[in-house]
Amino acid sequence: MSFDGFPPFISAQLHYLLNHFPDKIKVEQVVSGGNKSYGVGLDRFTLLIPYCLDYIKWDVIYNAEFPLAPPDIIFGPEDEDFHPLHMTGAEGEGDLKSLTRNILSDWNNKDPTRLLALIQEMRDQYMSYQRKRVGEVDDDRLKFEISTICSREGIEMHISSGAEKPEEVKFAVPLMDMNINKMVHGCPWRHPQKIYLQVIYPVGRKYASTPSAPRLKLMSTIELRALFSIDDVKLPSWLDGMCMAEYLPHLEESLQKQVLEAVSLIDIRRCFIEALTPLFGRPLEADPVFCRKATFLASSGSFVFLVHFLFSTQFPKQQPALMLQSSQHISPQGVPKKSPLLTEYPWSPRWEVSQMSERIFDFLADESLNFKRFCNESQPQH
Repeated sequence: MSFDGFPPFISAQLHYLLNHFPDKIKVEQVVSGGNKSYGVGLDRFTLLIPYCLDYIKWDVIYNAEFPLAPPDIIFGPEDEDFHPLHMTGAEGEGDLKSLTRNILSDWNNKDPTRLLALIQEMRDQYMSYQRKRVGEVDDDRLKFEISTICSREGIEMHISSGAEKPEEVKFAVPLMDMNINKMVHGCPWRHPQKIYLQVIYPVGRKYASTPSAPRLKLMSTIELRALFSIDDVKLPSWLDGMCMAEYLPHLEESLQKQVLEAVSLIDIRRCFIEALTPLFGRPLEADPVFCRKATFLASSGSFVFLVHFLFSTQFPKQQPALMLQSSQHISPQGVPKKSPLLTEYPWSPRWEVSQMSERIFDFLADESLNFKRFCNESQPQH
């Protein structure tokens, strides 16, 4: 994002927060609260902070006219009972409260780390606040579920209710104790890549001998899709009488195998791209990390065109999609003519990569004639 218009001390703190917070924070509704005629800069904004596979919105209000003062934090209307400086009762909350007070009382507007420290501590208190609220719910099944998974690290929970929807408790359960970032050579990811299971229980139903299955959804960090798509994962069945503590180990074992396979498929895609080189020449460009795309220069007689290869994470089970792009035909809008995605051609995942590349080369020898005809017929006549 652009930091133009912020006073230097706010810009430095916000920049540090966005670059060092463990998860990706978003910034919205940036405004100035001062008199513009006096040249007061931007000094208030809304932070969208990741929590429990969703976002909580907190308004951060500095006063650019009084730069030595710490910012005010305004929480959302659904959290009107969240008072981080007055929380008491739960283990560890006194320490968090004291730490937050110290951050505010020792505020140093010249220290770029201050806003990050404040937001991190308040988020920790918010997590304790939500955990306490969930623990107070009068629901036998929920109390049992919490007792079976309380030893797992990193679980976040959130209780929600409203006039238009029934009360429910949502859990965000991080899965697999493995560092996916380190498994991918040269990975560009700034944040740790994670997979979560979202588990949602309705509130208010007394414990039954065979309670219904909760709503389950697998979720991941967005960048992980370059390596592994959770959309391709089929969740195991939730058996009658099952609890999370029984369900999670089977899911994690299956996921770990699939992630390891996804990492191994990077080399399979790389070998295929290399097998294209003797036929097409060296690629003009290629994805060096995940090997999800590559572009080659090709020709049919005097007709010169590009061939774009687009690989799914399921390669070689799924053949690459091909797109042809003319280097000699331009649309009236100044855009090079391109073919639709081509996915219907001879293919078998059981072939050797050399045979795969040869069959595609033979297919393109014929398809290039159709593409050339398409480009010539759609070219404007002068």
